[in-house]
Amino acid sequence: MKRQLFVLIAGVAVTLPCVCFAANEEIQVYLDDLSQPGQFGVDVHNNFVISGDSTLPYPGGLAPLHQYRLTPEFYYGLTKTVELGAYLLTTKTSDGQTHFEGEKVRIKYIAPHDSDNGLFWGANLEVGRTNLYASPQAWNAELKGIAGYRSGRWTFAINPNVDWSLSKGGGPVTLDVDGKVAYKVTEKTQIGLETYNELGPLRHLQGLNQNSKTLYLALDHDFGQYDLNAGIGRGLTSDADNWVLKFIIGTHF
Repeated sequence: MKRQLFVLIAGVAVTLPCVCFAANEEIQVYLDDLSQPGQFGVDVHNNFVISGDSTLPYPGGLAPLHQYRLTPEFYYGLTKTVELGAYLLTTKTSDGQTHFEGEKVRIKYIAPHDSDNGLFWGANLEVGRTNLYASPQAWNAELKGIAGYRSGRWTFAINPNVDWSLSKGGGPVTLDVDGKVAYKVTEKTQIGLETYNELGPLRHLQGLNQNSKTLYLALDHDFGQYDLNAGIGRGLTSDADNWVLKFIIGTHF
């Protein structure tokens, strides 16, 4: 029944009607979660721009307003510290058109640590090939730093992300910094805040009132075999989407 419920939720997400750049395909602060060696998993990333810009971010791009993204992520535990993953990017626009945007692969490392208390750290390298719907450059990469700390019921985490294009003439290397503060209400439920902040070119970082910056009220809940991360985000700058709804459903098998 649980597996059927998961498939049903994912199927409903695909068929949901839709009423600068839209929200990323993956709105998530990376923590220290890692699949066990030989274990497969899947996360279904969903986000919907409730209120945002109705103009095209660039010729051939898609307007953010009422854009819905569905991104299945498949991953596999290679060792006790290394996980491999792959994404399939899809988008549904406000006029009901569905677009396949491309694919990405990643490799994540998490250093050995105490999973209940203290410091954790790692890194995630991602490379993707997408079409014009997703990005003006076909090939792009991201190196994500992962650092966090647990103390009692509190979890703190930060992800400095360096992004660059692998395509010729792809533009400058840029920096994003994402963060999360969560409080464990029960053994299976956490509430907290997540923040996603684009800071501009790495060699010339821009002001806090520039680029996209969004703050989310987030909920994490463990259903046993399944886990949920959901949130509603408010854009803090003129370059950000005004309101975004996101949820991620994951399981291992």
